[in-house]
Amino acid sequence: MDLHSAGHRRGVVCAPHFAAAEAGRQMLAEGGNALEAMVAMAASIAAVYPHMNHLGGDGFWLIRLPSGRVRAVMAAGPAGLQAKPELYRGHETIPTRGPLAALTVPGAVGGWMLALEIARAAGGKLPLDVLLTSAVAQARDGYAVTRSQARLTEAHFAELEEVPGFAATFLIDGKPPAVGAKLKQTALAETLDHLARAGLDDFYRGDVGREIGADLERIGSPVTRHDLSRYRASFAEPLPIELASGTVYNTDAPTQGVVSLMILALFARLKVTAAEGFDHIHGLVEATKRALRMRDRVVTDPNYLAHALDRCLEERFIAGEAMKIDRNKAARWPLAAGVGDTVWMGAADTSGLVVSYIQSLYWEFGSGCVLPATGVLMQNRGASFSLAAGALNYLRPGRLPFHTLNPALAVLKDGRIMAYGCMGGDGQPQTQGAVFTRHVLFGEPLLDALDRPRWVLGRTWGAARAALRMEPRFDGNVIDRLAAAGHDVELLPEPYSDVMGHAGAAVLHPDGSCEGAHDPRADGGAAGS
Repeated sequence: MDLHSAGHRRGVVCAPHFAAAEAGRQMLAEGGNALEAMVAMAASIAAVYPHMNHLGGDGFWLIRLPSGRVRAVMAAGPAGLQAKPELYRGHETIPTRGPLAALTVPGAVGGWMLALEIARAAGGKLPLDVLLTSAVAQARDGYAVTRSQARLTEAHFAELEEVPGFAATFLIDGKPPAVGAKLKQTALAETLDHLARAGLDDFYRGDVGREIGADLERIGSPVTRHDLSRYRASFAEPLPIELASGTVYNTDAPTQGVVSLMILALFARLKVTAAEGFDHIHGLVEATKRALRMRDRVVTDPNYLAHALDRCLEERFIAGEAMKIDRNKAARWPLAAGVGDTVWMGAADTSGLVVSYIQSLYWEFGSGCVLPATGVLMQNRGASFSLAAGALNYLRPGRLPFHTLNPALAVLKDGRIMAYGCMGGDGQPQTQGAVFTRHVLFGEPLLDALDRPRWVLGRTWGAARAALRMEPRFDGNVIDRLAAAGHDVELLPEPYSDVMGHAGAAVLHPDGSCEGAHDPRADGGAAGS
């Protein structure tokens, strides 16, 4: 599977696992559109990359229609109606693993349903059983454990081995699997096969939903069958910003999409003229600090927002925040940081459909709870709720949790349409800023923009301190200048580190050709037809 794929006349897809990208390519070859290809990849990635995402997670879509309209699909599940603060008495925070961590409804499949509605309206004709064929086979016949799955299973073995269903699904003889070992998800295969025949709605309101609800009750999760039956994903308007290069879109609350947009708006104010130097890296890092401070003050369930998030993107607010950035000195950075294990995938076709999609369990393997009847691995997104009275994201039944997830899409003035994104908690908006500025503003080829050394600010991935963590491939003079400016620089040992997340992009060019590329740090690539 190529990391880079250009010039295709039907469409292109990219994903962090080669088998998922191939599933999407096959749908394009069958005459499917970009949305149909993405649903096939969303199911496949759960079968072959389960440590990063699963059917028990959430998802967010940005979809550029052939008409030029951009729509968002918000597929985040709320806290179960039994997920009340008193359930967590004796806990200072919500547990991150186990049944009490599985406290939100899985929304991803609901998002697939709405995406397929748009796909059909855009002329898509592939039946559901065809879209799910690869995923069913991969779950049933088995998949080879990737380096990242092996590493993360080993790293979190102690906290996951006793969680209901985990050992039987993701361990071999009670031990973490080696790279290349074969694992099967037989119950998941049966669930996907059933959904292919019964329809995706069955996940919430049919036989699959009944089995999910029964297993959740059996293990002591606060999510019930009633919570599942009342869940619906929703369409929404995306958040936009206007830049000199074009319009960039991201998702609204409860996601941190506003952070990604704010970083680009602030960076534009700094008038940086060249890539890869001190001004480029320092400018993006300082813009990140301003945007994350704003996020932690205001972003929550949209029903609880103090004001609409587009106010944080207004010219006057951005100008004021930009004035607080010192072009030569690092601002203090004491904030705690969020973690996250996620997949971002992109697709574009020559009809004009361009799709940016992100699907997640929150932490690696989510809650760790695998439901035996269906093989569904439940997320732990609800661990982001607070049990402290008065907190911005205080736990309430039915409330949507805060999401680090945010897919990006840009409609550029030169005629290109670009879907792009990254996994990695607080690192997502930072990598989006790096990829966008490198490729769009400074003209670096797409694969180069993904390949070049990256950084991430914060205490992500279990780091001991909130440092500016950098891959060692940066120019030494840039590293020295960043340190001299007051950045707490920590050089990572790996030249291509998983700490930086897995990014990718799919581009529809004005001549109708499609280009895609995915991160060399991942196990995937891009493919076209």
